Amino acid sequence: MGSASFPRAARLLRPGDFAALRRASRRVGADHFHAEAAPRTSGPRLGMAVSKRVSKRAVERNRIKRQIRESYRHVRLQLPALDILVVARTSAATHDNAALRADLIRLWDKLRRLAAAAPDGARVEAPPRERHNGQVPAAFGRTTTPPSPSSD
Repeated sequence: MGSASFPRAARLLRPGDFAALRRASRRVGADHFHAEAAPRTSGPRLGMAVSKRVSKRAVERNRIKRQIRESYRHVRLQLPALDILVVARTSAATHDNAALRADLIRLWDKLRRLAAAAPDGARVEAPPRERHNGQVPAAFGRTTTPPSPSSD
């Protein structure tokens, strides 16, 4: 099963990895899933989030996670070097496996296009998230006021 495996190195495992991904990610969506992706230096890694909001039944949540893992196994070697967090939407629980797999294929294609659109070596950065008052929070590494022009 060599090329279609899901080794430990291809998974997001630590909470710090998930937190770093959430801070510096770009979001793409499909019908039943959305993904957050951030560039990395070597090979893609996958993390999954299927909450109880998607389905109260663990059987349903596990079925959705199995579909994500299986789809990822088959496309892992064609994906660019990204950390990817796939989040299931509530609609995922009401659709069959074939519909979920088709939707995941569209999601992987969008991720490939996203990475291809960035020039070589450039980071794929998400647009700044804004608060209701239009100011960017300081947690995103940007100041909320523009820098003053320097006089030369």
